[in-house]
Amino acid sequence: MHDDLDSHIDIGAMTTWRRVIHRRPELGFEEFHTSALVANCLREWGYEVTTGLAGTGLVGTLIFGHGPRRLGLRAEMDALPIQETTGLPWASEVPGQMHGCGHDGHTAMLLGAAQTLARLRSAGTNWDGTLHVIFQPAEELGGSGGAQRMIDEGLFERFPCDAVFAMHNLPGAPAGHFYFREGPFMASSDRVLLTFSGCGGHGALPHLTTDPTVAAAATVMALQSIVARNVDPLASAVITVGRLQAGKTYNVIPETAELELSVRALTPGVRDLLEQRIRAVAEGQGQSFGLTCNVDYQRGYPVLVNSAPETQLALRVARSVFGTAHVTDGADPLCASEDFAYMLQQRPGCYLFIGNGDNGYARGQHCGPCSVHNPGFDFNDYNLGPGARFWVALARAFLLPNDKEPT
Repeated sequence: MHDDLDSHIDIGAMTTWRRVIHRRPELGFEEFHTSALVANCLREWGYEVTTGLAGTGLVGTLIFGHGPRRLGLRAEMDALPIQETTGLPWASEVPGQMHGCGHDGHTAMLLGAAQTLARLRSAGTNWDGTLHVIFQPAEELGGSGGAQRMIDEGLFERFPCDAVFAMHNLPGAPAGHFYFREGPFMASSDRVLLTFSGCGGHGALPHLTTDPTVAAAATVMALQSIVARNVDPLASAVITVGRLQAGKTYNVIPETAELELSVRALTPGVRDLLEQRIRAVAEGQGQSFGLTCNVDYQRGYPVLVNSAPETQLALRVARSVFGTAHVTDGADPLCASEDFAYMLQQRPGCYLFIGNGDNGYARGQHCGPCSVHNPGFDFNDYNLGPGARFWVALARAFLLPNDKEPT
């Protein structure tokens, strides 16, 4: 099976697509060029293509036989508002925008798999069922991202899926190594704005004011007690104060001060607890300093939860194709977030990682492991082959008649 798959996979084409997309990054809901490239390829290979979901999203459908099984494979297409610093020949040509999370690679891997699957169907497989390749816009936009919008616009009603799968690169992990985990795998992500309102005045006369800056500063410290003293030590939770803003000059006590928080959890219960305690701490600190605190709590992506049967299927496929030495089960969860969680709330499935190696650059010099969302990040093209092979093998396992899986 492996040689047969490899003979149909076009590494050169995937590399070209990846670098074309990388040179022309597009932000969320603006992926017009990327979406057109994907749609044109899919149509050329015989897919039925539906465009316009969530604006720039699209779905390609390929039918094998007459079986009832329906599989969804998803990749995201959007870039980030970051100025690239890699200096690579295929670096972004759009000022202030870059593919700093590897979505160019994810799109190219799924596109290469789609091409291979079309070739295999033409060669006469005995597979039976329907494949939907889902190319999603705007994963990076938080709670207003593309996955929920595609769902709201009828994704799973128009393109029924019995299971859905997605893959993301993992910087610093060995390139081509696969990581799986049942249950919660990525955290929820909430954004909180705390606004302390007091009475401003002259910096030399603080007794005639109610200083919101002091209340905000005290709250920064008080918030740290929530994870330390309210959350079970065996659970995961993060409260990060990413922004503290108050006043514009040194000798004026301002009317207001703001804190902006990033809040993460790996279970819905801890997520609810964090909101309750953040509200109580912030409002209580405001009252203790004689002023008010308005809490604007914005819930973003939910916890990403992999279903057990689908994760075990994907794990078996990876081990069959790549060997157990290149596959990790029970990988550690991450406190980053991902809007594929919305799709997993609607359908069973699995989100997995593929190691990205040490592919990172700074001012044109190789600098070792580089995090996503970094101006020196680059997707590792080595992963294009393993990523596409995995998708093709998973489709084969899922769409084999009579639920026969490869051994």
